[in-house]
Amino acid sequence: MTPAATVPTFRYRAFISYSHRDKAWADWLHRTLEAYVVPRRLVGQTTAAGVIPRRLAPIFRDRDELASANDLDLKVNAALAQSANLIVICSPRSAASRWVDEEVLAFKRMGRGERIFCLIVDGEPNASAMPGREAEECFVRALRHRIGADGALSDACVEPIAADARPGRDGKTNARLKLVAGMLDVDFDALKQRELQRRARRMAAVAALALTIMAVTTVLAIAAVIARNAAVVSRQAAERRQKQAESLVNFMLGDLNDKLIQVGRLDIMQAVDDRAMSYFESLPITDVTDAALGQRAKALEKIGSVRLDQGHLPAALLSYRAALKIAAKLADSEPADTPRQIAYARIWAFIGLTHWRQGRMNAAQQDFESARTILQRAQILAPDDLKLVFQLAIIDNDIGHVLEAHGQFDIADTRYRSMLALCKRLVAARPDNAGWLQYLGSAHNNLGKLALQRGELATAVAQYAADDAIETRLSARDPRDNSQRESMLLSRAILGRTLALAGAVAAGKRDLQQAITIAAQLAQVDPHNSGFQEDLALYGVQLSRLQRLDGDLSGARALIARSLRIFLALTRQDSSNTGWQREFAEAQSEQAAQSRAAGHAEAARAQAQAALQILDPLLARHPDDRATLLGTLGTRLLLAAVTPDAPVARHLREDALKTLQAQKNGRDDPRLLALQVEALLALRRQAEAQPIIRRLWQGGYRDAALVNVLQRQRIAYPVNASFQQKLQAAASARLRP
Repeated sequence: MTPAATVPTFRYRAFISYSHRDKAWADWLHRTLEAYVVPRRLVGQTTAAGVIPRRLAPIFRDRDELASANDLDLKVNAALAQSANLIVICSPRSAASRWVDEEVLAFKRMGRGERIFCLIVDGEPNASAMPGREAEECFVRALRHRIGADGALSDACVEPIAADARPGRDGKTNARLKLVAGMLDVDFDALKQRELQRRARRMAAVAALALTIMAVTTVLAIAAVIARNAAVVSRQAAERRQKQAESLVNFMLGDLNDKLIQVGRLDIMQAVDDRAMSYFESLPITDVTDAALGQRAKALEKIGSVRLDQGHLPAALLSYRAALKIAAKLADSEPADTPRQIAYARIWAFIGLTHWRQGRMNAAQQDFESARTILQRAQILAPDDLKLVFQLAIIDNDIGHVLEAHGQFDIADTRYRSMLALCKRLVAARPDNAGWLQYLGSAHNNLGKLALQRGELATAVAQYAADDAIETRLSARDPRDNSQRESMLLSRAILGRTLALAGAVAAGKRDLQQAITIAAQLAQVDPHNSGFQEDLALYGVQLSRLQRLDGDLSGARALIARSLRIFLALTRQDSSNTGWQREFAEAQSEQAAQSRAAGHAEAARAQAQAALQILDPLLARHPDDRATLLGTLGTRLLLAAVTPDAPVARHLREDALKTLQAQKNGRDDPRLLALQVEALLALRRQAEAQPIIRRLWQGGYRDAALVNVLQRQRIAYPVNASFQQKLQAAASARLRP
């Protein structure tokens, strides 16, 4: 547990909120909590909830203690403010109670929503969303929705932390212990073990007394007693193992995990990874049911995803492979079980994503194809399963990325269009599903990228704007969802840099600055989240370039200095991450361009050479990767510009030109064409450059670097008014509801 630096002192350990029709439950809960004796070994320990006491008294009950109050609202608010926790007895009766709803809302407005615990005694959680079962809802509205900055309930939903006393669920004993564990901020598993140990000691004492009293009984009777005791101990051990697994799985998969992902606190998740991995590896597969194995595989998958987001790729692979071993067994045993097939395919996809980030493209493609084969086989039996359709859309996206990296743009386009069609089908069925909407935005983004590589700038802007509109709406639904905020900043940055390529430099700089501002805020929330750090550094490089080209050299230098620091730390953290290596080299290249602009040719030369030491081997390994190609050739031309040796400079330009002209795929990419123009003009081959310049003008390409090159060569390059009209219409997609 994490000790709290300063824990407020409260008069009451908890405030019990309930409907008067659940008075019997309130009586029981009040009595059992105040009578509960905390295990001796826990007393005095410091957790986030404070120092653990011997007892939990006093517990506040509003209906009893406020019976003579004249001002009910004032007394309730005062009692709530003096209570460390709020416990809500949840039933259809309390769900309909205005007082319970107001008490929950008041406690949330005090900023202590994370200290609300629920005891389900009747009804069904979230039944209000089940047609025909609305009357069974057991959670009041204030429990089911987040509170906004204005203190009012928002439309964003949240899953309350609950113990379930209903028959067949936790039962009264375990429900009580779950509430106690939450109030004290200790693991339920630890509390349960100590409770079992305490019970075992009491039973042992009773057994010893019984044996003393019955010393004259027969050997057979004594043997029977021992046998019965052994059976009890055996059952207790089995129960303890089961509850340990339940507790850990629930901890990994419940509300805490979802909230940590939303706020980006991957550092906290990492703290339990090693313990969880060791625990799962120690459990034999034959010791648990298929349902428990499924939970175990899902927990291992989530551990892998935390490690993946933190950039710990080898550790992520270990977690995913452990999950895959279990998922494969479950999927093979029930080929007609669609959820099992989906879970199996999803883990293959995560392994592929990890290989992708390691630069192992062939391995990644094999992994994604394995996942797709599993899903297609399952779809034959369940063609209308929307969750399966969603997984197929994800795999289309993944395979498209690999094909694109291999330069197979036409086949990648087919996969991306399949993804778009699947996502439109999903969103049409459930327009409010945020995950499906986000993937619809990703499909637009993918098609925008391919449109850019074909030289269709207006189409690219339209697709990127459609993605940006979706991500912005999703982020507005829940401004505190940091995962969604990152998705929004990515779409905003991509749209901004594409607008700049089309000549809308001011709009491009604005969008990139907004993306950087969000990335900086997220990085402050979780400095250990490598994704947030990468966003901050990468888009800092891109904005730095625009500022340099716009004449703001001092602003450009400040941005590039921060980006270089971040990328240096990231590449030291994981040298196998080829994406970080390339982006670090691009930052070095931009630094070289700034040194050149400031008249420091020698520094620019050294910085460009350092960048090429990273980029040249990457391009040799991945010759079809567009980002690596653009970065490498752009840096070679920059090095040529600051090299005093004319033959060496000429060789660099001719080599870059040869590489550009040898491209078999995406040759209409205006960024490649612009580099080709720069090389031809530097080699004094203006006649060859003129047709390419004309193509760029017709396509509306107006990147500031090209415009500056043409101005120095005194080549006219007026604004294409017709294209600008198309661009304005395309960009308006971001404004549509």
